[in-house]
Amino acid sequence: MVRLTLDLIAKNSNLKPRKEETTSHYLKKITHINFSDKNIDAIEDLSPCKNLSVLYLYDNRISQMTNLNYATNLTHLYLQNNCLSCIENLRPLKKLEKLYLGGNYIAVIEGLEGLEGLRELHVESQRLPLGEKLLFDPRTLHSLAKSLSILNISNNNIDDIRDLEILENLNQLIAIDNQLLHVKDLEFLLNKLMKLWRMDLNGNPVCLKPKYRDRLILVSKSLEFLDGKEIKNMERQFLINWKASKDAKKMSKKRNSKTKDAKPFNSLYTTSKFGTMHHIVPVYYPQVCKPKLDFFSDIQRYLPSGNASTQSSQEYNPKIIEDMGNLFLKESESLQTKK
Repeated sequence: MVRLTLDLIAKNSNLKPRKEETTSHYLKKITHINFSDKNIDAIEDLSPCKNLSVLYLYDNRISQMTNLNYATNLTHLYLQNNCLSCIENLRPLKKLEKLYLGGNYIAVIEGLEGLEGLRELHVESQRLPLGEKLLFDPRTLHSLAKSLSILNISNNNIDDIRDLEILENLNQLIAIDNQLLHVKDLEFLLNKLMKLWRMDLNGNPVCLKPKYRDRLILVSKSLEFLDGKEIKNMERQFLINWKASKDAKKMSKKRNSKTKDAKPFNSLYTTSKFGTMHHIVPVYYPQVCKPKLDFFSDIQRYLPSGNASTQSSQEYNPKIIEDMGNLFLKESESLQTKK
């Protein structure tokens, strides 16, 4: 077992103490500590390192985040590829900006409430039991909503990232090699993340969906790189024009469909060779013993009164025409009954 102690730090520091300088004073000057890949499994009290801002402890055997709460000036913490199973004891680190936790055994992203300055969070490739996926505590997401700008959640068996919509200032999302399936979920997320300019989803099933890239480019004006490939202005403009054309065709088809549905009404009207609109109604003629269609102008003589207005017959008045049609039908049926 190797523990990270103050003595170990003092011995391996690149800073050399001045003559007659106390160890305490010397430790206060240290800003960077690098003990990566040293078989370290525990961290002792680092509180004398008042100005410590960057701590490299990746590729070790650390299983608990202990005594880090004393390093209140820490801005960068590298703990990837250790044996951590949970995130804890980091809330006092109010100045922490970058946190690297990839390659551990963490199942839930939690315990980051109060870290309002955290800009980068890297939690890729957690070594989870088969079938499990990385989860996000809503309280942590809410706490990081305004600060987080870079998030790496690659290779964690994740199948839904809609909860990330709350991260309003996120500009880079790396979610390679997960289980994302639905383009609609990504469109929903991009509609919320208005500052996202880079998104990498290579290795997800959704990347194989038809028009996957086109749909995401169309829904996001801020996106500049998708899956490592730059989105050029020409590509975006082409897709915008293509969509506009497609929408126009849909609208035209919809209008044509409405016109077609209205055809039974229109079919009751026809235009003579002189351009006059005539109303066609079915009339039963006793002489021929069967109904036939006639122009309104041709059947005026069959009116009971026998003196319809010529002007009114030429004018298009749907109400009058409908009443006249009903009247003719009624008269025709009456004549047939008498016969």
